[in-house]
Amino acid sequence: MTTTSQPTITGQATNAFDVERIRRDFPILSREVHGKPLVYLDNAATTQKPQCVIDALTTYYSEYNANIHRGVHALSVAATEAYEGARLKIQRFINAGRPEEIVYVRSATEAINLVAQTWGVENIAAGDEIIITGMEHHSNIVPWQMLCAKQGARLRVVPLNDNGELELDEYERMLSPKVKLVAAAHVSNALGTVNPVERLVELAHAQGAVVLLDGAQAVPHAAVDVQAIGCDFYALSSHKVFGPTGVGALYAKYDLLTKMPPYQGGGDMIASVTFENTIYNDVPHKFEAGTPNIADAIGFGAAIDYVTAVGMDAIAAHERDLLEYATEVLSSIPEVRFIGTAKARAAVVSFVIEGVHPHDAGTILDLQGVAVRAGHHCAQPVMLRFKVPATVRASMAFYNTRSEIDALATAVRCVVEKFN
Repeated sequence: MTTTSQPTITGQATNAFDVERIRRDFPILSREVHGKPLVYLDNAATTQKPQCVIDALTTYYSEYNANIHRGVHALSVAATEAYEGARLKIQRFINAGRPEEIVYVRSATEAINLVAQTWGVENIAAGDEIIITGMEHHSNIVPWQMLCAKQGARLRVVPLNDNGELELDEYERMLSPKVKLVAAAHVSNALGTVNPVERLVELAHAQGAVVLLDGAQAVPHAAVDVQAIGCDFYALSSHKVFGPTGVGALYAKYDLLTKMPPYQGGGDMIASVTFENTIYNDVPHKFEAGTPNIADAIGFGAAIDYVTAVGMDAIAAHERDLLEYATEVLSSIPEVRFIGTAKARAAVVSFVIEGVHPHDAGTILDLQGVAVRAGHHCAQPVMLRFKVPATVRASMAFYNTRSEIDALATAVRCVVEKFN
């Protein structure tokens, strides 16, 4: 089996973050859009892929494409080793206690739904309460609404202050023995707010509640240690962390997984089947019915190798600089108003432009080669809280540069000139 290409950066973070060297690993960043150099600032929606991830997919399909676990031939063995090897990489990446605590899913959304339909159905009863926050993505709202409707439970929401931060005093007051689950974003996709997740977990556990964290927007930006955080469940997606789409992972504490019923039935999630009875497989395979997304799981592992080689501390420092610079530059444009100004933020700036609908702004920015997201970001309650229909969201990654922030600001000024 041929090995895939490796990242060109070194494994040690240095004081001089060589972003141009990193950019060469991402083929798409050299293209043009509408005759302008691409400035990709929609990383909270999906991230671009380094060549080593693309090579991992190609190598699998061209050299050892086979189904996993059940085969004894060479290709199946190679595919199984790569697939399970990627599970180990995910475990180490978020510091889970053991590989069995990592369940492959299609996305962070499916991870949340898995918990709702297994642990939730088994443990949430009429009169119980589930707490979520006012900054959640729809995927961390709707599954709990569905569960509450089914079980007769109550959904409660932690409010936000004007900066887009949680009202922690109110959260603490809401906690009681009635609360069985707290589900919260680690990082807000719409605002960039970084929540004090250790404190959220500590307070919830003191009342006997379990905690699920939506980590899709956290893992690309800084090191995550689920054991240090103490959460019971943690959801993440490959495509947010420079890997392929269509695959993600659920971290769950081992003792919880062993008690949860299967999510789906089919091949590979069983140990034995007769017409009279089925014995389920061990975790995590009990939750992974059918032929999985083998290639993209392997690509997920390659993406983790890549960001680990860059260094999560180096990534966090570079993105912190980009956030500060973007905030400074855009603040100089009088017509720009930020939505979400939390003290602790990931590399996201969400804003509105006076007199301009965000969709119009996004279209004009695109004509300048600047890719941002304009809309409600699957977080409509956030938009209602701040009384806006939508925002323009520029979300940065470690391959972005200050010059690209300048290009964003120039394009925003073009929007302002066009509408004033």
